[in-house]
Amino acid sequence: MSLPALPIFVSVAGKPVILVGEGEAADAKRRLLERAGALVVGEEADARLAIVAMEKPEATVARLKARGLLVNATDRPDLCDFTLPAIVDRAPVLVAIGTGGASAGLAAALRQRLEAMLPANLGGLASALFKARTAMRARWPDAGDRRRALGVALAHGGALDPLRESHDVASWLESEGEPGPEFHHIILRSAHPDTMMVGQARALALADRVYHAADVPCVILDRARADAPRIICDAPPVEPGAGLSVYLTMRDRRV
Repeated sequence: MSLPALPIFVSVAGKPVILVGEGEAADAKRRLLERAGALVVGEEADARLAIVAMEKPEATVARLKARGLLVNATDRPDLCDFTLPAIVDRAPVLVAIGTGGASAGLAAALRQRLEAMLPANLGGLASALFKARTAMRARWPDAGDRRRALGVALAHGGALDPLRESHDVASWLESEGEPGPEFHHIILRSAHPDTMMVGQARALALADRVYHAADVPCVILDRARADAPRIICDAPPVEPGAGLSVYLTMRDRRV
């Protein structure tokens, strides 16, 4: 399944961004740009990004695109090179919700739900983990071991569950044991990823390698890490390897 767009975070602090338009829509974009530290400039300025908030943006968008700028046109996804998501801010954690311009209202509703779910101290956890990078590398020199240990800690109910109100990264580093090799055979109930059980989805998302039968659909495999190798096989591997490995088969398949 292809992505409708590539989600990226672009640093605009101290950089010019063109804003063309007037009224509430333009004012809202200006506030967002200023909040991100951008230098809001006019149409003739030298910049790489532009936002157009006008009732009839076609001519302005065409001029800007002819200059090689990436353009966002408010409420006109057909003219947009990029869209601006709804944002949940737990700095340095940013959660962006986009619909590709299909429904700003839906994105806003999801943002409101997430605002209520994500604790105010989530940014503090991110900062603490950033400061603990050297200690984590010393604790787990192997990147795979480090990733698995952190994945377990950040899982639901784990020592660093992001939805908890408080976290103690130092205590976790002192108490966490060495992660060992792990193997899961996941029998899929259907070709739809949302039918996976929570534990199955978590194992697939954390897996270092993914063994799978040939009939497992790509929409399921896409739930695994992008850097986890996919290996087609007709039976569970005899030696799956170090770290976490999963073997995916469909429910009606006999292994």
